[in-house]
Amino acid sequence: MWVKLRGATWDAATAGNAIGTWSSSFGDSIDIIASNNDGMGMSMFNAWSKDNKVPTFGYDANSDAVAAIAEGYGGTISQHADVQAYLTLRVLRNALDGVDIDTGIGTADDAGNVLSEDVFTYNEEQRSYYALNVAVTADNYKDFTDSTKVYEPVANQLDAGAHPSKKVWLNIYNASDNFLSSTYQPLLQSYDDLMNLEVDYIGGDGQTESNITNRLGNPGQYDAFAINMVKTDNSASYTALLNQ
Repeated sequence: MWVKLRGATWDAATAGNAIGTWSSSFGDSIDIIASNNDGMGMSMFNAWSKDNKVPTFGYDANSDAVAAIAEGYGGTISQHADVQAYLTLRVLRNALDGVDIDTGIGTADDAGNVLSEDVFTYNEEQRSYYALNVAVTADNYKDFTDSTKVYEPVANQLDAGAHPSKKVWLNIYNASDNFLSSTYQPLLQSYDDLMNLEVDYIGGDGQTESNITNRLGNPGQYDAFAINMVKTDNSASYTALLNQ
């Protein structure tokens, strides 16, 4: 049986309530649970599937979900947040330095930072870097217990003389999202010092663009911007401010 949860909008509490409703309706017919993130997956696991021994799988490899694999959580997917966070700030650093965009990514920088091909890919048509997914299971979960540990091959400090301090405005669309707040942002905060970036982190409410843009009062004080939109078709909300 396949049942799709609608309207959870990545909300863990909603998912936890939903599994209670489902279990009342379908009971033993539920054989497996697949969640689009660990926040919802763990909520359903703790509320029902752990006690009923129903395999539950999530996505994000949050620390609590990885630890729960030892207690029966089926597994999760690491989106290599350590590499993802590095790429976010590295692209900015390269643009600010005026160097080849692949510096410190596919080709080593002057501090020896470089990523291997098994953890990222570059899509030339989309002009985008992507961190690669890795399955986290009972066989390897102990390698993923610390979701905020930086990726060692790119954890070398940049020289402040060659890479002077720059000020960056970076927003996260939803400060309540457990992956973004408990994994992604802490990683960004570890890398920003290594790259000599002074970053102001702005957490949105996950609902409205104005909750974020209203806090961008003086764009001129920043050297670069990293924008995580609530809705991907709302870029004009930001470019209108940046063009002032």
